Amino acid sequence: MNFQIIRQRLKPWMLPIAMLGGLLFHNLIDSISFLAPYLIFIMLLITFCRVRPSEFRVTRLSAGLITVQIAGSVLLYLALLPLGDEIAEGSFICVFCPTATAAPVITGMLGGSVPRLATFSIISNVCVAVLAPVMFSFMGSGDAGFSFLESLTLIATRVIPLIILPLATALALLRFMPKIHHAISSRQSLSFYIWALSLFIVVGRAVSFVISEPSSMIPEMAALSLCSLAVCCGQFYIGRKIGARYGDKIAGAQGLGQKNTVLAIWMALTYLHPIASVAPAAYVAWQNTINSAQLYFKTKKENQTTS
Repeated sequence: MNFQIIRQRLKPWMLPIAMLGGLLFHNLIDSISFLAPYLIFIMLLITFCRVRPSEFRVTRLSAGLITVQIAGSVLLYLALLPLGDEIAEGSFICVFCPTATAAPVITGMLGGSVPRLATFSIISNVCVAVLAPVMFSFMGSGDAGFSFLESLTLIATRVIPLIILPLATALALLRFMPKIHHAISSRQSLSFYIWALSLFIVVGRAVSFVISEPSSMIPEMAALSLCSLAVCCGQFYIGRKIGARYGDKIAGAQGLGQKNTVLAIWMALTYLHPIASVAPAAYVAWQNTINSAQLYFKTKKENQTTS
């Protein structure tokens, strides 16, 4: 059995292995947690190099998905606000968070359109970069004591560069260093393995946070986890329905359901009530259980076909 076959057999299990590793070695995460923003940058750069400016256009699929992502997150926040700020914020960030940078990779592995989802990934991330500072400033949980303008400026200077700079870098490489741009765009599978490393870090960080919380917070954390499960299943279902309407149910499901949880947890811990980060942390488990199951059954089907 050669390396290619071993890698193909191991790939469906990479995400559960990363999550289990984060759970078991959470005490070691502090020493490498500083890597999270850099990993986000690299994953976004690899994804953005996949799409050329001529392919960047808002299709009806993209319009439908981004409407659910933005309007849906706000409506869900307002609907759950009577249950408490933490529940509302945790559920909000699970919908508002942009599409995962590895989503195009998973979409390709499942047989969906990679360029189509990579294009939506850009739209999704740019919308979050523009709207996050305003929304987080109105919520005001992470920067108590700051005025609205101070909070808006602080959040914008942290969030916008993290998302916009990879896009600007990808466009600059395409214009001035096309060979490097091509080398990056032809290695999209790297996003999958960087994503696995990111999962290891964010799961470990989330586990450490949960363990440090008093036992009195267990009911609220359980409620956040259940809300996260409902939101995750709902987004995969709605995205699949929207995608089916426009000819790509896989891209629709992954575009709306598969979230950049690394960014979501970081934003929740930084700008919202820290306990709200339990929702996107649980979302890591829910979405990757769905992804792992999809990859497992597709790989099993392919193996049966070739055998």
